[in-house]
Amino acid sequence: MIREALSWAAVAGGLAVVALNFDEIRAFNQALLGITPPAAENDGTAPPQSSARSGFAGLFRSAPAAVESPRQTASPSGFAVELKSDRRGHFEAEAEVNGRNISALVDTGASMVVLTYDDAERSGIFVKPSDFTVTSRTANGTARNAPVTLDELCIESVCVRNVQAMVAEEGRLHVSLLGMTYLGRLSRFEVRSGTLVLEE
Repeated sequence: MIREALSWAAVAGGLAVVALNFDEIRAFNQALLGITPPAAENDGTAPPQSSARSGFAGLFRSAPAAVESPRQTASPSGFAVELKSDRRGHFEAEAEVNGRNISALVDTGASMVVLTYDDAERSGIFVKPSDFTVTSRTANGTARNAPVTLDELCIESVCVRNVQAMVAEEGRLHVSLLGMTYLGRLSRFEVRSGTLVLEE
């Protein structure tokens, strides 16, 4: 009789322990069996749980690539373009000569616009050997150039018409230079903090 009473007391005690720790035991069993518990409703008293999946998605989301293309803005007198200097401090630009695209350096120290022989032909400008009547001193010695007039020279929307220029002899110049016969016709140009501002 006593043994039976002790057995019932032990059962009652075990049930009491289970009742008191029901939530913990259920969570342990669900974790053991790989069961995902349903999301608890947020009654406003507890902060919502963050999702690990959305967190990793944020880590692997591709960021927009930085574009170093010229920035075009409006100015009181017309249009303005901002060019960022490269690692060497040069201002490279995609220019448009007579409606054709060329790559060039904007050179505030050059008195003239000087096109390479290839860029001139690409822009529809063809010169003869007898056209090279202007000589200039360069670091590599004396060079001959052919004077020409460009119908239009643009960097983005900053355009100048009837630009005096030179065409270098074939093989003497590796990149076209945009000098003062273009820059001096603008309403403003200045260099500040590694940025060249051109204003029409």
